[in-house]
Amino acid sequence: MPHAARPTVTLHDVAAAAGVSVSTASRVLGGSTRKVAPEYEARVLAAAAALRYTVDASARAMRRASDSISLVADDLTTPSMGVVVAAMEREARTAGAFVTVSSTMGAAERQAETVRVLRSLRPRALVVTSSRFLASAAEGRLLKELRAYEEEGGRVVMVGETDMTFSSIVFDDYGAGRSMGAFVAEIGHRRVAIFAGSRESRNMADRTSGFIAGLRAGGVDERDIRIIPCEVNRQGGFDAARELAGAGMDGRQAVLAVNDAVAIGALSGFREAGVEVPADVSVTGIDDISLASDVTPRLTTVALPLARAGAEAIRFALGDSAAPQRLALEGHLIVRDSARPVESNAE
Repeated sequence: MPHAARPTVTLHDVAAAAGVSVSTASRVLGGSTRKVAPEYEARVLAAAAALRYTVDASARAMRRASDSISLVADDLTTPSMGVVVAAMEREARTAGAFVTVSSTMGAAERQAETVRVLRSLRPRALVVTSSRFLASAAEGRLLKELRAYEEEGGRVVMVGETDMTFSSIVFDDYGAGRSMGAFVAEIGHRRVAIFAGSRESRNMADRTSGFIAGLRAGGVDERDIRIIPCEVNRQGGFDAARELAGAGMDGRQAVLAVNDAVAIGALSGFREAGVEVPADVSVTGIDDISLASDVTPRLTTVALPLARAGAEAIRFALGDSAAPQRLALEGHLIVRDSARPVESNAE
């Protein structure tokens, strides 16, 4: 009578029994040249022996060490993403690795398909950056693909707010918005417009909520805060500014844009409409992209540590931590020429 087949023991089972990450277990059992702490190595070997784990020789042959780190991003053309990618590339180069990039435009299915394809290329790590890590996406195909990649010995790092249990780097977008809202209220503005993006974009929604909280805390009545949806790019800011100017500004004294690209578009839109910044209306942004200090007037903004996020993502990807890591990065207010106190506007 044939014996019942022994249940297949996976690398994930060994990692769980040893209390380490799948990537750490893979380095120990897969013959990686990357060092693992002796304590972790002993735990992995003991767990593998207890579970009678055997390495699939054909799979191991396919898992030759790769020096690539794959970045999966929404849109690679945005100025802020350009800063992040440049920092990732610099940090990876110092570690002897290189970065490949793919754009998904934030579509969950496209994200999942991109990860599926990248799994076959065996990159050393995956860095996924997006503003759209929604619950529906997290519970679907994208999460399954990322978990499968991790079980194969890879490491996943998320840049953006997420409920997924991978290492992550997040910006305090709500805090950035709140600090800007508080500043605009502090310099005397009481009728304000917010050039906001889609509510489906987590980071832009958080910035908008922060704007409102900061304005309200500074004494601005919620009835005097007007939210104008727009595309989150220069053209979106230009169109929103022309719309507001066409309505006679609706008494608005200040515009808070969800990022610098929108704010810079708004500067052009107001200029074309004959509305002077900051004499007629103050304009602010968030991110502090390089162009923010070159436009006229120079843009008041909240600087986010974009380059640090890119560098830290690579360090997380190449690190040996057994448990998922999380890093929250805060911004700081930079006051330039595009925002002026109400008293000065009256002169």
